[in-house]
Amino acid sequence: MSARAGQAISPAYAIVAGMCASLVAIGLARFAYTPLIPLLIQAHWLAASDVVYLGAANFAGYFVGALCGRPLAARTGPRAALRSMMLLASLAFLACAWPLSLSWFFAWRFLSGFAGAVVMVLVAQTVLPLVALSRRGIASGAIFMGIGAGIVVSGTLLPLLLRLGLAGCWIGLAVFSGLLTALTWRAWPVHVAPAPAHAAAHAPRPVPLAVRVLYLEYAAVAAGLVPAAVFLVDFVARGLHEGAAHGALYWILYGVGAAAGPMLYGLVADRARFGNALRLGLLLSGLASLLLAELPHAPALVLASLLLGAFTPGVVTLVIGRLHELLAHDHDAQHAAWSRSTTMFALSQAVSGYGFSWLFARSGGDYRAIYLVAVAAFALALLADLAVSRLGGWQDEAHA
Repeated sequence: MSARAGQAISPAYAIVAGMCASLVAIGLARFAYTPLIPLLIQAHWLAASDVVYLGAANFAGYFVGALCGRPLAARTGPRAALRSMMLLASLAFLACAWPLSLSWFFAWRFLSGFAGAVVMVLVAQTVLPLVALSRRGIASGAIFMGIGAGIVVSGTLLPLLLRLGLAGCWIGLAVFSGLLTALTWRAWPVHVAPAPAHAAAHAPRPVPLAVRVLYLEYAAVAAGLVPAAVFLVDFVARGLHEGAAHGALYWILYGVGAAAGPMLYGLVADRARFGNALRLGLLLSGLASLLLAELPHAPALVLASLLLGAFTPGVVTLVIGRLHELLAHDHDAQHAAWSRSTTMFALSQAVSGYGFSWLFARSGGDYRAIYLVAVAAFALALLADLAVSRLGGWQDEAHA
């Protein structure tokens, strides 16, 4: 990082920019789509099966963005990359105001997912160097709190925007996102890419077993989070016949959980270590998915929405922290591992997004089936974690 450029940027301003980037490119670009699903169907903009596949298009874009994030930053610098991704997400909202065709929607949903992944890969490593080491945990939680804040905004702002119609709703999201982009335009620090010789000076180390298992856990979590992220509002609105307004209420609860999740899980990790906090999150998320499948009544829906919302961005904080524990004092390995983790997460979400769409269509709209698959995904991740712990993998890596 350029010292002069870094000193010119207030750490607090940069953290706010990071939060706004995650809010626009992930919290809104991905999650504002969910409460619109039943309305898009009712307005005959798209068929029910088409709308679900567009959710999967966003996951596919996220996968490509995860692969391209670091190379893009190497070519343009993280500052330009983050600015352009916020602009791209805003433009995608504007483009969706015109329902020209399914392929038109598919392309823009793909691009919004691409923008979200690039932000996810770059935002923390761009902002955190400005923050003191003792405050980086809180700063990371604040940055990813933007995801939950975006969900809350989508649940509260959309009902107001919908008075202008679906087209007005998309345009309103574009204006809001564009405003945040403009307000944070000068907040990004300028970083100088590390010299390639530094990486070449060290022989590549084998990836520890605990890190490889963590990649698989993160991929399983990605699959487990898809049903709630894509189907929750539609499940309440059409599956339980409670209407879009009730669906939006549960989406707000999901967003409240998501806004609080990074901070809450960070506090647990500070006291019980990141590995134990991750296991707790896996257990609670599996139980929440089971509640949606077997007990879809108001109290259980409230609890499940909060728990799954909290883990959606909370797992990001936990996996980053866990990687830093397992790869302590090796910053290059930490960054590389986080990029691989994001790619694994994105690939799993892309594949499972299409898989859940296929299952939903083949089962005749059986919401219970997709939530039971989510239970299995969280259980698989938890069992893998416990198995490595029992074999002593975590302790071995601490001495690697």
